[in-house]
Amino acid sequence: MLQTAAAFTAAHPSIHVNVQFMIGNSVEENIKPKVASNTLPDIVSVNPNAYAAELADQGFLADLGTTFAWANMLDSLKPDWTSNKGKHFGISGGVAATLVYYNESMFRKAGITALPADFEAFLAVCAQLKQAGLTPIIWNGGFPNVLGNGPFSSGFANNIVATHPDWKKEIANGSLDLATTEGADIFGKIKLIAERGYVQKNFMNTNYDEGIKLFTEGKVAMAFHGTWASGLLMDGDGFNTGVFLPPWNAHGKMAVPVIGSETGFAVSDTPNKAAALQFLEFMTGEGYPMQQNKRQNIAPMKVVQGTMVSNPKIAAYIDAISAYPVTASPYYAFLPASTITLTHTLLQDVLFGKETPQGAAQRLDDSVKNEARIDNK
Repeated sequence: MLQTAAAFTAAHPSIHVNVQFMIGNSVEENIKPKVASNTLPDIVSVNPNAYAAELADQGFLADLGTTFAWANMLDSLKPDWTSNKGKHFGISGGVAATLVYYNESMFRKAGITALPADFEAFLAVCAQLKQAGLTPIIWNGGFPNVLGNGPFSSGFANNIVATHPDWKKEIANGSLDLATTEGADIFGKIKLIAERGYVQKNFMNTNYDEGIKLFTEGKVAMAFHGTWASGLLMDGDGFNTGVFLPPWNAHGKMAVPVIGSETGFAVSDTPNKAAALQFLEFMTGEGYPMQQNKRQNIAPMKVVQGTMVSNPKIAAYIDAISAYPVTASPYYAFLPASTITLTHTLLQDVLFGKETPQGAAQRLDDSVKNEARIDNK
């Protein structure tokens, strides 16, 4: 992003870009205090969810419908970035999907010849890896939004979305019941994998970068991560990386993939809006390959200006899951903003043993229904 900003300023000397990197565990955590203090950046990272859409409807974010970036964005992503009042409030950073990356050498060493197709088979693979003296999978307890994007989103997809065709409407109107056996199982699976010793030592302190490093250095066999990190995870040190659909489904049930929009960018309604719009067009136009070549994510544009670097395994994965009859969104796209923050706490509390999976499901249910009731998305 610093390179992108420098390249833009070189082409537009009268416009200086001051890049500020986010901190904390969510986009919403960063935005809320800036909204409250009326100090939103001219361009801001946003998620394709109801909270950002409401900011647009309230006039904090500009409508991007007349930009080339909007016209060039994949039509399949545009509904994610359209508010209830029809405002086009953001441009996706990429096509987001979560998947399991695996070290092919470690799988061979453990004698694994078939990829798991359901959760029972996944546990068996973990047991086989552990028996071979290998650490099966990374749990990012110190940065819980990786757990949110990965096992939580896949748990929600296979336990809830699979049997609730109108799940998005039910979240919005507060009729979706998550205080159920299926809701508890979302957290239960995450806890079970840790309880069985299938995760790395000191996993509750592992942050985002440390988790990627553990995988790329060949210290852990699997990473449950997103396509946005493929530029790092597909380039392991001395081994080939494979990918497979997270088998969070029950035996005999079709898996529900997680796919949608990555976190993207919005333009705030500030005195610098015109310059910000120019930078947005540059970021998503001729400047886009600077980001994409580093991350090797899936582009959200119909036409990309410049040369992209993509891994064929990731491209094939996206093509394959896009054809599934039922898919789900990443958790940051459908949970209310306050519930996203709560979910991070619940994931950590369950893993620390401070909360049961049943208790976490009840608290999740209470939060979603409360947000629907007060319409505070």
